[in-house]
Amino acid sequence: MSTNKRHNYKNLKIWQLGLDISDVLVEFPKHERYDLSSQMSRCSVSMPSNIAEGSANTNKSFSNYLNIALGSSFELGTQLLVAFHRKYINQETLTILEEKIEEFQKMTMSFQNTLT
Repeated sequence: MSTNKRHNYKNLKIWQLGLDISDVLVEFPKHERYDLSSQMSRCSVSMPSNIAEGSANTNKSFSNYLNIALGSSFELGTQLLVAFHRKYINQETLTILEEKIEEFQKMTMSFQNTLT
């Protein structure tokens, strides 16, 4: 693949999966709306957003944006564990979201390897 080729982010499965993860709404207590839930929202939106932004760049630069998206996914995973620990989400919700995040991470790293 040419290093000058641009990607249509809407056709990338990793962008679509990141968007799916960002759609998950978690019910938190009112006092958490501006703390943990807000941070989780920013992370989940950051994942597909960085893929979209990076897709307009060269492959080398795109890879850096994918690293940022991956970082956000790992941060979101930690925040989900905090939410579970505080009993804001149940085990089933945690498991479903962890599986989606893990799939996102594997697919993103695999795609990233094709860019180099």
